[in-house]
Amino acid sequence: MSHRHGDGQGCSAEQSDIVTFKDGIRYTMNSHIDLPKVTVLNEAIDGSGVKVFKEWEKRIDRTDFVESDVDEELLFNIPFTGRVKITGIVVVGGLDDSHPSCMKLFKDRPSMSFDDVKMKADQEFSLKQDPDGRVDYALKAAVFPSLTHLTIFFPANFGSDHTRIYYIGLRGEYLSDARQKVAITAYEARPQLKDHKGEIPDSVQKHVF
Repeated sequence: MSHRHGDGQGCSAEQSDIVTFKDGIRYTMNSHIDLPKVTVLNEAIDGSGVKVFKEWEKRIDRTDFVESDVDEELLFNIPFTGRVKITGIVVVGGLDDSHPSCMKLFKDRPSMSFDDVKMKADQEFSLKQDPDGRVDYALKAAVFPSLTHLTIFFPANFGSDHTRIYYIGLRGEYLSDARQKVAITAYEARPQLKDHKGEIPDSVQKHVF
C-alpha cells in the first residue's frame, strides 16, 4: 500500500470498440500473469487488487474487487510468466462514480511507484463507465508487441473519493516461457568440450575423440 498521491492527471481520448460476449474467449492473458508477484499500490485491503484478474465469465461478479485507499488512484504492477503480446484491455468498474475514468499503460517498467507515473505513458485512455465488460480498449500494435511486465495506472474516476474495480481482462498472445529462455541461456553459457579442444593434451584427445 502506498500513500503518495498524484495531481489528478487526465487522459487523452483513444478509440475503443464494443465487444460482445463471444469475444470473451480472447481475454485469456490473465492466466499468464505471475499472480504472486503482482503489486497494487493504494489498495484499501492488501491482496485485493490481484483478485480482479478473474476469468472472463466472472467479470461482473461483485464478490471480489479492489478499492483505492486514501484517494482515487490505483497502480498495478503486473509481471508475466513469460514474454507476451498485449492487444487489448477490458476494465469493469463500479456502477457509480467510483468507476475509473482514466487509464495509463507503461511497458516493461517493473516496480513503478506513484513517483514514477509522472513520466509519459506508452499509451493512455479516457475510459467509459462499463459495468458489464463490453468495452475493449485496443493497444497500439507497434508499442506492445513483446513484453514481460505491464504497469496500469488509474489516476482518476468519475467523481468519487475512492476508485473501485471488479475486473481487468487482458487480450493478446503468449510468446515464450521465461523459464525456457533461462534454461537456453544457461546451456549456451556452459563450457563445451569442443570449444576447448586445443587445450586438451593429445594423449587425452585420442581417448575422448
